Amino acid sequence: MRRISFAEISIFVVNRIFHWRFWIAGLTKKSKVAKKVINKMLFEKDEVLVLPNTIPINQKIESDGSDFLPTDVMKEVIKQCDDIVIMDTCLCRTSNKCEDYPQDIGCIFLGPTSRKIPRAIGHTATVEEALDHVDKADAAGLSHIIGRNKIDSVWMNVRPGEGLLTICHCCPCCCLWKVVPNLEDEIANKISRLDGVSVKINEDNCKKCLKCLKQDCMFDAIHLENGKITINQEMCRGCGLCANVCKFDAITVDYDNKTIDNVINRMYNLIEE
Repeated sequence: MRRISFAEISIFVVNRIFHWRFWIAGLTKKSKVAKKVINKMLFEKDEVLVLPNTIPINQKIESDGSDFLPTDVMKEVIKQCDDIVIMDTCLCRTSNKCEDYPQDIGCIFLGPTSRKIPRAIGHTATVEEALDHVDKADAAGLSHIIGRNKIDSVWMNVRPGEGLLTICHCCPCCCLWKVVPNLEDEIANKISRLDGVSVKINEDNCKKCLKCLKQDCMFDAIHLENGKITINQEMCRGCGLCANVCKFDAITVDYDNKTIDNVINRMYNLIEE
């Protein structure tokens, strides 16, 4: 009889508790003790950035004479890493049995701790393979989230968590980070929009087709109020999904050129050798 690996057990457990994630997140608002415990177990030292999907967006970011698309931020981080593992499937989409986005586009893990990831979860990859993986996720309409996620080191049972950086490719229907509106603010604020990104509504162009509302916002930031589409800027993380579905240029994702290099350095520095 084949012996079941720890990685297989972990995947089985995560699949089973995935649908409890909103309830678990909600406990952080209901109890100070629960907030402290959950933060310690799953979110301690987290720092996560949301990057807009770049395929429908033609605007570029200029930094020190170079042109950047938002995806290039994570590509620059990838190019600086020797240790790369690509997850063979997306645990969120497989757990949710997603039919709208590819289940085989999994997370990318960077840093020395990625060497300890069981091969039942993912495979070692080259820089070129990781860059191609990002392009594949971009073309599928997925939003990218990059940063240190303690929850990944916990469920994969790899240490130290400080040596692991995660790049998630998220769909609006299944992403783990849909729990952000349910989290207490101190924890929720550990996931933020890319510096310099803003999402705006041009009311003159809006035709009230409501496609942006039908495209489920991962962060519950877009609403219809008094007959107008509004964006809650405190909740918005700048993923750009609402802009992608708008056919009338009523929602735009804007960038400024001040902090791109700082973001790249910040993300790379999160990986402690």
